[in-house]
Amino acid sequence: MSGKIPLHSLSEAKRQQAMERFRIIQPFVENGVPLTAVAAKHQLPLRTLRRWVQSYRSSGLTGLARSVRADSGARKMPMMLKELIEGLVLQKPPPSIASVHRKMTGICQEQGWAAPSYSSVYDIAHKLDPALVTLAHEGEKRYREMFDLIHRREATRSNEIWQADHTLLDIWVLNGKDKPDRPWLTIIIDDYSRAIAGYFLSFKNPSAMQTSLALHQAIWRKQNPYWHICGIPDIFYTDHGSDFTSHHMEQVAVDLKMRLVFSLPGMPRGRGKIERFFETVNQCFLSSLPGFICLGQPTPDPVLTLSQLDAQFMNYLNEYHAQEHSETGAHPQDRWETAFLPRLPDSRTELDLLLLQVAKARRIHPDGIHLNGFRYMDITLASFVREEVTVRYDPRDMAEIRVFFRDQFLCSAICPDLADQQIDLKDIIRARNQRRKQLKSELHSKESIVEAFLGVHNVDAQQDSSAPAEIADGKKAGKSTLKRYHNE
Repeated sequence: MSGKIPLHSLSEAKRQQAMERFRIIQPFVENGVPLTAVAAKHQLPLRTLRRWVQSYRSSGLTGLARSVRADSGARKMPMMLKELIEGLVLQKPPPSIASVHRKMTGICQEQGWAAPSYSSVYDIAHKLDPALVTLAHEGEKRYREMFDLIHRREATRSNEIWQADHTLLDIWVLNGKDKPDRPWLTIIIDDYSRAIAGYFLSFKNPSAMQTSLALHQAIWRKQNPYWHICGIPDIFYTDHGSDFTSHHMEQVAVDLKMRLVFSLPGMPRGRGKIERFFETVNQCFLSSLPGFICLGQPTPDPVLTLSQLDAQFMNYLNEYHAQEHSETGAHPQDRWETAFLPRLPDSRTELDLLLLQVAKARRIHPDGIHLNGFRYMDITLASFVREEVTVRYDPRDMAEIRVFFRDQFLCSAICPDLADQQIDLKDIIRARNQRRKQLKSELHSKESIVEAFLGVHNVDAQQDSSAPAEIADGKKAGKSTLKRYHNE
């Protein structure tokens, strides 16, 4: 019986048909009941029953299923006419079936052919290869997205591959001017665990600054006790956006010893994991918030501010990390922590120098550094009043800024209005007195050098002034100082 087609490979209708025919011939095959008696009982031609028995003995139960004609479903139409209909259907812009049928009717009348029916044209159009239709109507880019084979990157451990991308959220939020605006979300996700390593919310369009701030948060240890993801990834996988392909990111990758990998331009399918997370954010997070944009519904009024949305998103991340992921079958947080020790920078200051992009030049005033309407102070600034410095800061945490003088780290200055700590007046007095003493000491040292130099100069001048007096005394003694010739 080798070589027979298995019964389960047939359709349900054909399987039922084969079983029904076997039930009819079973008394003859198994019990030896005369085939004429079987034919009389079921009122079937004897010739038909003999053919069924022969098919059963040669091919088993599958031989009892009715065979399909090779030309089944094919319309009896000249091949040239069929190809002409297919060519009209594949035109761009996509024509309707009715317009193709009208054109074919006119062509057939001109050529003296039998015109095809509307159902024939409809059937030919809907049997075209979907890939061919997509390529013809939507172009090569859409065809690649829908039908090209892709290589899906799979990480084998935590922090082996991080993916990053931006999305414009489907929610209206109040901006700083109490006007409705849609924020951008930058996400960095760990490929292996699906855990979120870092994010950044902003009303500004995606930029290198937003990427740097999200990566800074992703790499360093979190203040949130329920969020443990940190470290430096081996591979940073992104698209070809200018913020990802900048020279700054290349230098950061070299310094952090991580490799930058970019997806093919215009082909985001290789980054499906992060795209799927964006869909999850829309479905499971934003949809329950006021201001969510729903298709077909009136434009909602904004209620939340960006800081409130940020707090809500942080709470959602805690829930997301503790839920079982549908693909990995594990909690993202637990899967990330399995037998793993993250690689971290030597210090946060080193990471700040690499990633914090917000850098502005400022002059140090007697009352500190003025930035964005706030005042920042540190006792170290007492020695640099009126000097030009560069400040770097995290826009999400304006309580502290880092001050650099001639590309060297100077200090971390705080804003008393935003920070939890205050600079005591006694510390400021002590710092400015110390600075004044230092300047006085330096001034005294320079004055001493000048006085010493002038003292030596006065002695030399007195020695030079005694020479003319000696010459005058010589004249009085009758001695001539001029040489004379003999004939004079």
